[in-house]
Amino acid sequence: MNEIYLSEADMLIRLCLGFLAGTIIGLERSSRHQVAGLRTHILIAVGSTLLMLLSIWLPQEFSSLKNGDPGRIAAQVVSGIGFLGAGAMIRLGNNIKGLTTATSLWISAAFGLAIGAGMFLAVGIALTLTMFSLIVLARFEQRFFPSERNKVLEITYNDNPDQEKILELLRSFNIRVLSIDMEQVKSKAIKLRLLIAIPDSADSRQVIKTLKTTGKVARIEIKEKY
Repeated sequence: MNEIYLSEADMLIRLCLGFLAGTIIGLERSSRHQVAGLRTHILIAVGSTLLMLLSIWLPQEFSSLKNGDPGRIAAQVVSGIGFLGAGAMIRLGNNIKGLTTATSLWISAAFGLAIGAGMFLAVGIALTLTMFSLIVLARFEQRFFPSERNKVLEITYNDNPDQEKILELLRSFNIRVLSIDMEQVKSKAIKLRLLIAIPDSADSRQVIKTLKTTGKVARIEIKEKY
């Protein structure tokens, strides 16, 4: 009888650890209301752990097979997880959301594979660094490098607009003006079309309310850039 190095107790422990790793990352993603949350990360981590266990178990159980490769199934997991990651990404105008969630799905699979292989210390260190990146560095990034979206700001005036005042007000909201165009739409009406980079934290309604004080505004609108 072939000697089995991977016992059922080992399998149980590793599957539970895979569940735990997926839970930790999934809770963080769910707290941010991401498209892939708690259950998705758990299923990926546990599933990849099981597949890694299968990769190890098959050569042990069937030692007569000379072409057994414990890394073959794991390699397919790494490439296959990309399809789930692509599904987690959403295109909003010219912006893409979900890159971090797609990456968290990928690393959940990596945790499962490593746990299945018995690399507990490496997983512990990697999981700590991952949660540090998702929680601590996320706050640092939002504080010093706030995310922003490119949008189109259109303002129609019944008189000549004061561009300097408009730009000054936009800067007060930390809005960057990427380009500006002006056209005459009626005998006296002037339309300004500005391509702006607006922080996610900016209140669009407050921006519009403030811009209405820059002159005789007939129409103002902030819309997505396509």
